[in-house]
Amino acid sequence: MRRLRGAMLPVLLACGLVLLAAHPALAAQEGGGTSPLTGVFQWINFAIVAGLIGWLLVKKAPGVFAARVREIRSAIDEAAKVKAQADAQRRDAEQRLANLASEIEEMRAAARRDAAAEAERIHAATEEEAAKMARAARMEVEAAGRGARVALRAMASRLSIEVAEAVLRAEITPAAEEGMFATFVGELARPGGQGGRRN
Repeated sequence: MRRLRGAMLPVLLACGLVLLAAHPALAAQEGGGTSPLTGVFQWINFAIVAGLIGWLLVKKAPGVFAARVREIRSAIDEAAKVKAQADAQRRDAEQRLANLASEIEEMRAAARRDAAAEAERIHAATEEEAAKMARAARMEVEAAGRGARVALRAMASRLSIEVAEAVLRAEITPAAEEGMFATFVGELARPGGQGGRRN
């Protein structure tokens, strides 16, 4: 509503000015001649029009110009900020481009260090695994040796028993066995023999 009032006032003033400006021309057409008052009315008309235009300029122009100045100033400030950001980005890009070779070399050096560390880690892990495998193999060999010794002793004992048995069978014939039995029984029957000692 306020905008409508603000827009209507200049329109009404403009219409009034047009009517005032047209009055002398209409008067000249009706009378056919020019009167001395016509010049005075023209000057009065001019003064009114100039006064209204001046009043409008004084009343409305400062606000319009101030608003426009504020818009222009804010646009300039915004443009300055954008320019500063663009300059900062440009400087940053130039700096990165200037440092690109050194950054690439640093990345290569880091990759070499990482590769060397990884190779060292793999080498250490391999040596540790080989040591574990050697310990395990040594333990298996020792266990197998112990098992073989136990088996060898058992086999030697068994063979010894078998050989002793075979020797005894070969040396003790049934006649020798009967003689040994008779001797044993004779010793038991004797009063001074083993049997007598036991009693």
